[in-house]
Amino acid sequence: MIQLTPQLQLEHPIIQAPMAGVSTPALAAAVSQAGGLGSVATGASSVAEVAQMIAAVRAATDRPFNVNLFCHRPAVPDPPREARWLEHLRPFFAELGAEPPAELTDMYPSFVVNDELLELLLRTRPPVISFHFGLPPADKLAALRSTGATLLAGATTLAEARLAEAAGIDAVVAQGVEAGGHRGVFEPEHGDAGLGTLVLTRLLVRELTVPVIAAGGIMDGAGIAAVLRLGAVAAQLGTAFIACPESMAGDAHRALLLQKPPVPTALTEVVSGRMARGFVNRFVRDVDAPGRPAVAPYARAYSAARALVAAARQRGNADFAVQWAGQGAPLARALPAAELMRVLVAELVAA
Repeated sequence: MIQLTPQLQLEHPIIQAPMAGVSTPALAAAVSQAGGLGSVATGASSVAEVAQMIAAVRAATDRPFNVNLFCHRPAVPDPPREARWLEHLRPFFAELGAEPPAELTDMYPSFVVNDELLELLLRTRPPVISFHFGLPPADKLAALRSTGATLLAGATTLAEARLAEAAGIDAVVAQGVEAGGHRGVFEPEHGDAGLGTLVLTRLLVRELTVPVIAAGGIMDGAGIAAVLRLGAVAAQLGTAFIACPESMAGDAHRALLLQKPPVPTALTEVVSGRMARGFVNRFVRDVDAPGRPAVAPYARAYSAARALVAAARQRGNADFAVQWAGQGAPLARALPAAELMRVLVAELVAA
């Protein structure tokens, strides 16, 4: 057994990253049942949907699993900025025979203001709870801690990690810039240090007193072994699990993961209003063009992106699809989650 924290033991030091829109209860349960830690993401789900996810994982496994919460600061509407962003998108909608939304909405409420979600978690008491984009208020954090859950928090810098440690978080997830999906920067308006996984992991291991979990660009057992040698207690893998049949990834997304030669990834903020890494397509090449106006605030920008994606899909156009993936995508393997776990463990032992 691997002891990640005093409360949490796993057979293997492998965590499946919570990926909103891609991870599923079936994927989480398969990873947990195989001796790792499966995760479900709540960032793009209603409270009722989260309740269904937790129930589905528990119906499939009695092992620990993780529920991830988005803790971004709620967006402040900015009508002039949002209007300029919609005008920037208008030609792309017109190309697809569609109109942009008349206005933007905040599609994904932050956990920091979601009391209904807090009540659900206090009632269902998931064994592990993790935070992305920051930390919840002290009262919510104390309430979650009272359930006995192991608490994890992502960090992209030492300063963020120290805030998590001071708040009483049980372990910090060191998210390197190689990772797919959204960067977990606490205050993006102050910039992104862009630290890689190896440097960030080693820095946090050296400076913190709590355990460190490495995330970003880790796709196989050799990568897991590398971060364990740096002092991490476990590795968190996201892109490695996207091609599993248990994920919600679409066929085009899966095909890009396995395409040869590999498709590059890049960071862009034009999809959601926050930097996120995904496969390069017209969002990155054209929408994120030099001289564009400021993107609407996260997550209000998402409502425009979803409308553009829907307009493109109606016409069989995949140029604007949102397909998050990390730099390790060329190492992806299309295996069932349980089989991938067996392969990862064998590679780790061999390494």
